[in-house]
Amino acid sequence: MIHVKVAGLSLSNLGFVVLLKGETDPRTVPIFIGGAEAQSIALKLDNVQIPRPLTHDLFKNVLDSMECRLKRVVVRDMIESTFFAVLVLEHDGVESEIDARPSDAIALALRCSAPLYVTQPVMNKVGVVLENKDGIGEEQAQGKGGTAAPAATSASPLDHLKAKMEKAIAEEHYEEAATIRDEIKKYEQSHGKN
Repeated sequence: MIHVKVAGLSLSNLGFVVLLKGETDPRTVPIFIGGAEAQSIALKLDNVQIPRPLTHDLFKNVLDSMECRLKRVVVRDMIESTFFAVLVLEHDGVESEIDARPSDAIALALRCSAPLYVTQPVMNKVGVVLENKDGIGEEQAQGKGGTAAPAATSASPLDHLKAKMEKAIAEEHYEEAATIRDEIKKYEQSHGKN
């Protein structure tokens, strides 16, 4: 297994992409994820405090109350362009594995300070070397059958929130839009933006 870290969260023309970069391996695994999971990951990466727990915060709270520890997250496979992950939990000295979507597993690992891993076959299949310092740009596939995410543009968590609010307004989900507006205000206040 290859130890990885979240190297970034980007928005491409096909959606959100989370980048898992090897700690000692030069390659990065790009994984497309949904908007809600991207928001959850972005909020944690930017240490944004929210008044009530989101789903991943709730799950962490449940684990803590049951004295269950998330030992690690492993992105274990990729079948037909779909990634598969597993949560390795420990309770009373006994380990168990729970299947999970990588996006949920990553969001939970960040909250639990649990290590992230990618199996060697997954890294060989889709690992890419990102050329520029931001981890976004020209990519060079590594390993047989390597594939790369389309070129992505960096988008801040604030940009993600604003886009989400615009979508909620367009779809006439005004309560959701108001909640997101409040999150934007809190984010701007905590980051010194007016």
